[in-house]
Parts: sequence; structure tokens; C-alpha cells
Amino acid sequence: LRLSPRLTRSLSSVIYHKTKGNPLFVSQLMLSLSKEGLLRPSLSRRRWEWDKEKIQSQKLPDDVAMFITGSIQALSDDVKSAICVLSCFGAAAEFTVIKTLEGALNKNLVDNLDVAVREGLLDKADNQYRFSHDRIQEAAYNMMHILDRCNFHFFYGMTLAPADGETDDSLLLVAANQLNLAGPEAVQDKSQNAVVANLNLRAGKKAMEMSDFVAAYFYFDNGISFLRKKHWEEHYALSLELFDLAARC
Repeated sequence: LRLSPRLTRSLSSVIYHKTKGNPLFVSQLMLSLSKEGLLRPSLSRRRWEWDKEKIQSQKLPDDVAMFITGSIQALSDDVKSAICVLSCFGAAAEFTVIKTLEGALNKNLVDNLDVAVREGLLDKADNQYRFSHDRIQEAAYNMMHILDRCNFHFFYGMTLAPADGETDDSLLLVAANQLNLAGPEAVQDKSQNAVVANLNLRAGKKAMEMSDFVAAYFYFDNGISFLRKKHWEEHYALSLELFDLAARC
């Protein structure tokens, strides 16, 4: 870039964080940033310029991601466990989700995820932990047995679910999504079927309030799937509302 180290320090720190200093990956990432317009020449300033915040949130090129994915196995068991927890939420999770689960699991998730951030596996910005690339999330998720994943999703969903009537429902959709990923097969206590169905009813109503009727139908349909065989006799009002609102979507 033909600029002094003082001017490029902010860019070089981000590039090193994402590539671990591998020369080949530095070159690939720089080319990728140039194509995306995040690293560009300025005619008025007669020098290169960049957007540090956007570069920090930029996903890694595939080859770089594959290299970094291989470093997961070298991490401590606690860090790998924390990454697996995060992977259950897809590409990213809010700090509030992680802090809530930290207490429930009695694990130091934040410190261990911060280690993964320093290793370049995750990015930490906008009140979120985010995987640097989809392949890293997939690798972490696939470290868990499929049956364990279902149980984890169910536990996380029940842990995050706001109580019925609770005013703060900011985690409602996150909780419902986790429970739906687990599926009805993950239910161990029969009384939980109606609880999960009701959570989906609430999530569907919230989606309708946001005019997202596709998502609303998804929640109502999943809520119906959690109902047991005798649901019309045992939970008539809940069943009627789920079917009625699903039909309206």
C-alpha cells in the first residue's frame, strides 16, 4: 500500500487477526477486500483507504476458513465446548444469550469465546459473537453427536424461554427457534409439550405483529407438531388458537 506503519496499523491488526499472519492468506484476503470495495484507492487523498468496521465483520475467503477450521482441534476442551454452544445458534448469538446460558450451564463461556476470538475463529462486534466463516460454524456444530445436538437445542430453548406473562420477551424467538430445532422427539416430560406449543404460539403472534406471516406460520405449525394425541381434549383452547392462526397465515 506504500503507507507508513502508523497509518496502516488499524488495517494490519485486523488482517493479522483474520489470517494468523499466513502470507498466502493475507494476499487472498487483501484481494477479496479489494473486490468488495472495502479496500480501495482514493483519488482525492492519493492513497489507499479502508473501512475497518466493515472489514472486521467481513467473512473469510473459503481457503482461509478451511485453514483456520483445522485449528479448532488444538484448542482446550473448555474453548471447544464454548464454541459448540455458540454453533447451536447458527452464525451468531447475542451477548445476552451467552450470558444467560453461562449461568445455566455453570460454564465460563465468555472468557472461552474470547480465546476463540483471539484465535481468529470468531468476531466480537455489535453485541454479538459471530463465526468468522460458515465452515467454522459447521465444523464446530458437527463435533457434537446428532442426538446430543437435539438435547442441547431443547435445553437452551427451555433455559432462554421467557415465563408466560413476562414482559421482556426479547429472547422469545431465539428460544422458540432452539426448541423447534430440537423437535418433539427431544421432549422427555409430557407436560413440556404444551409448554413448547404455547411458546410457539407466542412466537407466532410476535412474528405477526412484525408482519412476518411466513415466520408466524412456521411457529404455529411447529407448535402444532408439539401437541400430543389427545390435545383437543387436554388443551382445547391452545389447540384451537394454533390451528386458527396458522390458517390465517
